[in-house]
Amino acid sequence: MNEVAKGTARGAAPAVAAGLSEAEAARRLVQYGENALAERRTGVLERMARFFWGPIPWMIEIAAALSAILRHWDDLAIIVAMLLINAGVGFWQEFKADNAIALLKQRLAVKARVKRDGLWKDIEARLLVPGDLVHVKLGNIVPADLKLIAGAYLSVDQSSLTGESLPVDKKAGDEAYSGSIARQGEMDGVVVATGGKTYFGKTARLVEHARTVSHFQRAVLRVGNFLILVTVGLVLMIGLAALFRRDPPLETAQFALILTVASIPVALPAVLSVTMAVGAERLARMRAIVARLVSIEEMAGMDVLCSDKTGTLTKNELTLGQPQPAPGVAPDDLMLAAMLASRRDAPDAIDAAIFAAAPADLRLDGCAVTAFHPFDPVTKRSEATIDRDNQRFKVGKGAPQVIVDLCGPDAEARRMISATIDQDANKGYRTLGVARTDEAGGWRFLGLLPLFDPPRADCAATIAATRAMGIDIKMVTGDHEAIARQIAAQLKLGQNIVVADAMFSKEGGEVDASRIIAADGFARVFPEHKFKIVKALQDAGHIVGMTGDGVNDAPALKQADVGIAVSGATDAARAAADLVLTAPGLSVITHAIEEARQIFERMTGYATYRIAETTRVLLFMTASILVFNFYPVTAIMVVLLALLNDLPIMMIAYDNAALAPYPVRWNMGRVLTIASALGVFGVISSFGIFWILRNYLGLPAAAVQSLIFLKLLVAGHMTIYLTRNKGPIWERPWPSWKLVAPCEATQLIGTLVVVYGWFVTPTGWRLALLVWGYSLVSFLIGSAVKVGTSRLVEHRAAHQARHLARIEGRVTA
Repeated sequence: MNEVAKGTARGAAPAVAAGLSEAEAARRLVQYGENALAERRTGVLERMARFFWGPIPWMIEIAAALSAILRHWDDLAIIVAMLLINAGVGFWQEFKADNAIALLKQRLAVKARVKRDGLWKDIEARLLVPGDLVHVKLGNIVPADLKLIAGAYLSVDQSSLTGESLPVDKKAGDEAYSGSIARQGEMDGVVVATGGKTYFGKTARLVEHARTVSHFQRAVLRVGNFLILVTVGLVLMIGLAALFRRDPPLETAQFALILTVASIPVALPAVLSVTMAVGAERLARMRAIVARLVSIEEMAGMDVLCSDKTGTLTKNELTLGQPQPAPGVAPDDLMLAAMLASRRDAPDAIDAAIFAAAPADLRLDGCAVTAFHPFDPVTKRSEATIDRDNQRFKVGKGAPQVIVDLCGPDAEARRMISATIDQDANKGYRTLGVARTDEAGGWRFLGLLPLFDPPRADCAATIAATRAMGIDIKMVTGDHEAIARQIAAQLKLGQNIVVADAMFSKEGGEVDASRIIAADGFARVFPEHKFKIVKALQDAGHIVGMTGDGVNDAPALKQADVGIAVSGATDAARAAADLVLTAPGLSVITHAIEEARQIFERMTGYATYRIAETTRVLLFMTASILVFNFYPVTAIMVVLLALLNDLPIMMIAYDNAALAPYPVRWNMGRVLTIASALGVFGVISSFGIFWILRNYLGLPAAAVQSLIFLKLLVAGHMTIYLTRNKGPIWERPWPSWKLVAPCEATQLIGTLVVVYGWFVTPTGWRLALLVWGYSLVSFLIGSAVKVGTSRLVEHRAAHQARHLARIEGRVTA
């Protein structure tokens, strides 16, 4: 503990109560630094240097050295240019992805409630300094090491720091560690350590965590690794054949190295990362912040969404109905007790509704709150201890059944209260019970407060649209089942509302999964029920999204394939979620799902293109060399081909993408089949133009090589258009100008290179246009090949599904 913190922790109470001044906080921020663990930041030059070190750069550098030895200066110039451009492209992609991730982290930054200049305010936790007075409440992540000084109690979960499995109760004088989570209660504390000087900073070792890889990425990278092995194998075959034919060894080695570099899908991981990062930026503009990039895949495949009622399906604008006092209780006494059991300085939605509806002449003067226990999702009530006119009593408000059990009325009174609750629920009102202790300390039931939270105006239409996207929406609420049915009817969700307790036995026996799958919603849901609902749906083969906002929702959000922290969620819920919403409503989630599906389509299209292109180029060149003893392109042409391919590939992340009508899951079998079909067709098409140029037109070898280079370039770029959607090439959405412009620009550059003979043998416009015409015809045929193959794959998949259904007895033969 530093000296300032020591002095502050034991300093005078008035100084602590006022907190620091902004001027003093600024001075200490300079002295102690930000409240963050020190990250090793890599400089621009060091980051750039990494792109010149590694297996792929080494191969390019060796090829450049061989060109210098052979005095092939043109080759050397272009190979060096390739090395620099590859490094530049890699640096830009990494810079773009890192910037996107940094922006997302900034938007997810933990906030802290701190007292500065005598006023409570919310600031970024990184700006806390030793000596700051901080307020911590239920659901907050403790922002720094604190010495607790005021408040009734605080229960914190510090299992991630100390390994203790159960929450630890804290009192005034105890320390609360940075990174622990407030599970119950609220207290004020003075910051005693920040950043690397905290308990967490001292005990944890800052390690570079490997980024999680999604199922789709893992499958694509496996295919990439397979292509690398195939590339190396075929290049070795070319090398052996060249040695057998007594070709110059240095030139052979140079060509083999360049061909390997050009064929290996080096950019595969980077393009996938950039595509997801760019997509995450778009989602952030829609007020949906992606906390885990790889969750985009799960979002695209999500087929069940368990949605909170309050704030997501409804407006979260509570309106208080007519108070319903118990017999012998005045309405003002009921309202006064409810107000005293609420927090005026930081009201939640219920507290705000109570204060808004309170009579103007009803004042809290003379009532001193000596202790306050905020609403706890476990006990489902709040409680305050009040001193007034030399008398001490307690007031409480919360779930009616909890308040009734607290007061213990007779059977007849219980029946009447229950009947009133049911009547309110049938009208769509949720009710709040209110109680107060008498002179003897016993609790007395004061009455009920009905609250109404209307559905969002656009929610019914949004639910219909979301269901049309193949997503089943299930409402999850802690309210009475009658309220849930009333809201569900207005939103046309369905009336099969199941009480959560009825599905889960208290002994932890088997769960009735069929009831969960068939349900339209769940009522009287506790946080532990959410976890079980998610698990049951996942066990049934669904990809599940779950919304939540409280600290006790964190396990369910973690378990869900897509955990969604709704607007206004606690720090703990945000930390556990994959997607954090900064705007209320279901429409934000549906827009995020649409964007995720488009991101998924871009990644699938790129994977298909990369596999098809590697297959086409490598098989054609290997077959030409081994069968015809003819090098279809020179080493310099291979380098130019790789260079001119780089720019369009980068722009795939910005392309317009089709919106899948239903949830999508990666199907590597389909990707491989379509890519292989296009790759093999590309090989046949390349041999077709090879025969026309060499045998029919009888052109010299150098001219044939130039025109083959042009054909590989033009057809390769056209393959990008082929793989960007599942249907014919004219199917919308049409390509984005951000993709079309670099594709056509690089094709034009390649055409000019061949026509005018820059680094290659010139051919003139007539032969270049012949290749363009041939490529366009091949492009149209390739589209038919893609559509036909896709339909065969889908027909086979449908046949297999019917076959499995017959086996399982779901349909008759």
